[in-house]
Amino acid sequence: MSNDYDFAASLMRILSEKYPTKESIYEKLIYLQSRLFLPKDTEHFMSDLHGEYDLFEHIINNCSGVIREKVEYIFGDFMSDEEIGEFCTLIYYPKEKIAQIKSLGRANSVWYRKNLARLLKLAKFMSYKFPSFKMHELIPHRYETVILEMLNTHPADDEAQKIYYEKLLNSVVEVGGAEDFIHAFSTLIKRMSVHRLHFVGDFFDRGNRPDAILNLLMTSPAKVDIQWGNHDVVWMGAALGSEVCIATVVRNSLHYDNTDVLERGYGISLRPLTIFASKLYPDENPLRAAEFAMLTVLFKLEGQLIRRNRDFHMDNRLLLDKINFDDATVTIGDKVCKLTRADFPTINRDGDRYALTDDEAEIIAGLRENFTESPKLQAHVDFLYKKGGVYTRHNGNLLFHANVPLTVEGDFRQISFEGKTFSGKNYFDYVDARARRAYFERRTEDLDFMYFLWCGILSPIAGREFHTFERAFTDDKEIQREPADPYYDLIDDENICDKILTEFGLDAERGHIVNGHVPVRVRKGETPIKAGGKALVIDGGFSTPYHERTGISGYTLISNSRGLRLLRHQKIADVKLALAENKDIESTTETVEILSRRMTIGDTDHGQGIRDEIVGLHKLLQAYQSGTIQPKN
Repeated sequence: MSNDYDFAASLMRILSEKYPTKESIYEKLIYLQSRLFLPKDTEHFMSDLHGEYDLFEHIINNCSGVIREKVEYIFGDFMSDEEIGEFCTLIYYPKEKIAQIKSLGRANSVWYRKNLARLLKLAKFMSYKFPSFKMHELIPHRYETVILEMLNTHPADDEAQKIYYEKLLNSVVEVGGAEDFIHAFSTLIKRMSVHRLHFVGDFFDRGNRPDAILNLLMTSPAKVDIQWGNHDVVWMGAALGSEVCIATVVRNSLHYDNTDVLERGYGISLRPLTIFASKLYPDENPLRAAEFAMLTVLFKLEGQLIRRNRDFHMDNRLLLDKINFDDATVTIGDKVCKLTRADFPTINRDGDRYALTDDEAEIIAGLRENFTESPKLQAHVDFLYKKGGVYTRHNGNLLFHANVPLTVEGDFRQISFEGKTFSGKNYFDYVDARARRAYFERRTEDLDFMYFLWCGILSPIAGREFHTFERAFTDDKEIQREPADPYYDLIDDENICDKILTEFGLDAERGHIVNGHVPVRVRKGETPIKAGGKALVIDGGFSTPYHERTGISGYTLISNSRGLRLLRHQKIADVKLALAENKDIESTTETVEILSRRMTIGDTDHGQGIRDEIVGLHKLLQAYQSGTIQPKN
């Protein structure tokens, strides 16, 4: 008891350094208690961006359509659709739009003043839910004084205020600051539109600019959290030096024809590989030759990994030793399948088929050096570790990329590693800790684990058994089919969702599961809303190759003080089209949940932190009043 008392007393004395007087406590308590009743901040959830930077940039700039909704609400009665389109484009791309307006000879003082007035009106409307200290953080600092002054004018209430308001606007134009202030207001409006960005995995592969997406996020003023996807962890493993992860990343980049991200984005040269591959397959297209060569290296390294990690339960992926080169077949389970090609010139048919040749070992060693020494890649992986994890619990919602491993009966699957058995949240915590151990210690067994997370059916970040060999070298649709965890069939069951939410310490009545990983085929009638809204699968196919499959161009889930709604992006306008024709993303909205009352900050995780702080301040105030601690006044 004495130790508890001493600890509490120490905390009080530390708190008294920050609030040395009763007046400073009064001021803070008034602010904190009032803050609890402001509307909850806006959260946006996205998943499976897969390197589609152009699409992502437009969604970030238009804040998933939120800005246009605000513009239409405020100006819809007295601005035409064309004017609204141009004004929104100005907010999304101020530099480019101003340059276009100049080229058309329209950039005069009247145009600048009109648009500054509109931006100010929009910013005022959006600023009402933010306390003053937050506005100081959101406004670009160089323009803070003037913009705050503009936001505090009330021209409709008083003639003197009207004159002052007009003089402020006119002065900005007269001194030549209109362009700078349009930029500043556009930045402020975007910052007020989205408070937190949740990314439910998979920045990498397919699209060619995941590096640009991560660059943008690293400088974003919004709060960001990331739930690692399997395409992320394999790149993370590669950056940490896992050779099998490196082989996978290189093969995927070749397969999706996006080697620019390696060579230009991260400075990783594929020249030694392409030279080597062209000698092995002189009649092949150079990229396809390099892909085939790297696939062989991948299967060899994967086989070595599986043989030293039996607890991964991936023995059925050992297929190189099942190839019959005499008749070009492979035995998979109890089935003999014809190979579409059987030219594996570097496989030792009479020895260890999983041993690298000297040339292959030299190539993978060179790539390993490139990956581990790429400054930009290392910075991005550091960011993924800093902002990311296997799962996140935020404001009552559970976010993860793929699945919670389940049995067919819906129980949490028991999974054993390192002499211990895990399930449910306990397993997620283990996976997260071991992935971080790989980052700090770089031990072979933990780097191997990163590969397991990429493609293991027991991995909560993958949840299916990859049949890369079958898809690359056979035409048999049955054996190409990849078995998946029962989670994907059971997630539409409300009882299963309740069970998962409860397991992770969340309120099953109010909480939601949000994950991605499996593209929702809207074209075939699938819906992202599962179990009556308890679960939301928000992989709508941002990646261009998936647009035809899904029938849409991705989802954004939006949580605000009114509830949850899902934006389904139908057609994407690129930057050039947005500027030329003031085109925006065509999106449809589906309401997931409408709250019976407006949600406040007091209802959020942040609100709980504020209440805890209030309790501490009240205790300190009591200590001042009782004389236990003397205030400094």
